[in-house]
Amino acid sequence: MLRQALFRLSQQPRLRALATRNSFAQSMARRFVAGETLEEAIEVVRRLNAAGMAASLDHLGENVTSRGEARDATEMGCRIFRAAADSGVRCNASFKLTQLGLDIDETLAAENLQQIVEEAARHDNFVRIDMESSVYVERTFRLFEGVYGGHKNVGVVLQSALYRSAPDLEHMIKIGARVRLCKGAYLESATVAFQRKEDVDENYVRLARMLLSGGNYPAFATHDVKMIDAVREYARQRSIAPAQYEFQMLYGVRRDLQMQLVAQGYNMRVYVPFGTHWYPYLMRRMAERPANVMFILGSVAREARSGG
Repeated sequence: MLRQALFRLSQQPRLRALATRNSFAQSMARRFVAGETLEEAIEVVRRLNAAGMAASLDHLGENVTSRGEARDATEMGCRIFRAAADSGVRCNASFKLTQLGLDIDETLAAENLQQIVEEAARHDNFVRIDMESSVYVERTFRLFEGVYGGHKNVGVVLQSALYRSAPDLEHMIKIGARVRLCKGAYLESATVAFQRKEDVDENYVRLARMLLSGGNYPAFATHDVKMIDAVREYARQRSIAPAQYEFQMLYGVRRDLQMQLVAQGYNMRVYVPFGTHWYPYLMRRMAERPANVMFILGSVAREARSGG
């Protein structure tokens, strides 16, 4: 119930406006968000690189409602790859198609994605297309395959929460696409997704084994030690070297585990969000760690009552 409430709160414009002016919420956001500017994000990536980790930059924002917003997001996407090349940092970038205009026009989103992938290719870099809720899955795959035919420097994300992910993964393995596997952060109905954590986890392990056996440099996005151990054990049994896959975690989440895996010789990539649209992202992180919720909401409410 709390998780559902937090997702609803993340979509409330008034609460977002209050939170973005609230100093405590801002400080909490800085735990999970690299900063509001690309320059701040690059500095965070530089520090991660120094600690032995790669990164994937994410300019926050989704479900844009105008072509201008989609155009701005596309330009920022291209700027990310130029800045990464100029600074020499090790990072790629992740994009949500609704930020590139998918809710407005599929052709618009496809054109913007093509522009970003081409810019990444000019700098020998890689684009990851984030997977959003189940209503976008089919269109996401369609746009991915449209650009993948001409550029192989692009990959997708599959969610173990969704029933359809096993056959989708079989197809991605067949065409040689790079896949990031995650559990899925969206509230989905029982018609399309597993409702029990145990079932989501079981499917994650199943899909992870498929990826290790036949995938193209798979990425395992999880902070769940049980899932990490399952990946490592299966890889050990099949003599799959750590260099053939990577783990991915969110910036600000389980830093201890990130460092531990690096020390043990595993590839680690940290998902680094930045930008001014941090409120929905922060609320999703709070949904994963409810103990912090009341501190943030209480602080926002106090400032609202005082007219802050």
